[in-house]
Amino acid sequence: MKYDYLIVGSGLFGSVFAYEMTKRDKKCLVIEKRDHIGGNVYTEEEHGINLHKYGAHIFHTDNKEIWNYINQFAEFNRYTNSPVANYKGELYNLPFNMNTFYKMWGVKTPEEAKAKIEEQKREANIKSPSNLEEQAISLVGYDIYEKLVKGYTEKQWGRDCKDLPAFIIKRLPVRFTFDNNYFNDLYQGIPIGGYRKIIEKMLEAVDVKLNTDFFEDREKWLNIADKIIFTGMIDQYYDYCFGELEYRGLDFEFETLDIENYQGNAVINYTDRETPFTRIIEHKHFENIESDKTVITREYPKTWQKGEEAYYPMNDDKNSELFAKYKQLADKEDNLIFGGRLGMYQYYDMWKVIEEALKLVKSLG
Repeated sequence: MKYDYLIVGSGLFGSVFAYEMTKRDKKCLVIEKRDHIGGNVYTEEEHGINLHKYGAHIFHTDNKEIWNYINQFAEFNRYTNSPVANYKGELYNLPFNMNTFYKMWGVKTPEEAKAKIEEQKREANIKSPSNLEEQAISLVGYDIYEKLVKGYTEKQWGRDCKDLPAFIIKRLPVRFTFDNNYFNDLYQGIPIGGYRKIIEKMLEAVDVKLNTDFFEDREKWLNIADKIIFTGMIDQYYDYCFGELEYRGLDFEFETLDIENYQGNAVINYTDRETPFTRIIEHKHFENIESDKTVITREYPKTWQKGEEAYYPMNDDKNSELFAKYKQLADKEDNLIFGGRLGMYQYYDMWKVIEEALKLVKSLG
């Protein structure tokens, strides 16, 4: 059978595109190398708890159009992302706000907190930050950087903060209110029943093949449709002809516990360098689920190796220049379009992935 579109990857970008094009009477085939649909937003139920199998996914956006769009597929709860930082047993609220500053320094007013930060910034005397460490200290001072930024960031990126570019932390969220809401966006929540139900609804009228790797039968898939939407790694598609783009990998360690409540919060970040994982997620708190068991996940960042799942593009100068070479090749393609985080080599939030997919649909008529 000849299709109008072959979509490689069943994540959010591919699923939105397939749903919209199917509505427009286009024949779509989605192929997915994993044994499930949904890409990294996939959720799986265990003990009545919807597990975020590839890390916490909290939907947030200021775009009302995108918020209304995603809400047609599921009802969202009122979950507010309020992570806690654990630094060697000390607990701090995130993002940096008056609760954080009170715990850090004992200050009780915004004026006192601002004065403390300014004092540390003056002592650092950094005029033109040349790396991430200097950028962070010049924004929030030494104490916050040392306890809440340095270790977590070095684990996340696998590099010393002095070796990371300043632009990675263009600004740090600093609030002089007692507000633990991490996001400033107007709309925020978790789909009741998990993201899996959203993707299932998007793809219910679409042909889908699981456990199917595009590269294992490339010639077949190149000739099965008029156009291809490719959401995998752009450098892999071109057989790494200019070299490998860099990504960060992740390992997830799941544990089921015979207790109702392990840590009292959905997300706790471990910000010291010595703890090997970056955070522990307790999934039941995303949907306030009552259960006599709980499931937690420890997240371990790691150096990505070819053949493994790529999670975060390394958007530094070197990789951006390399991606530009692949983008030049992609722009010359007539019947091939790259999309999603890996295809576009961008760390997109979920709302942005949806927006980009809808833009593509509109551009294709």
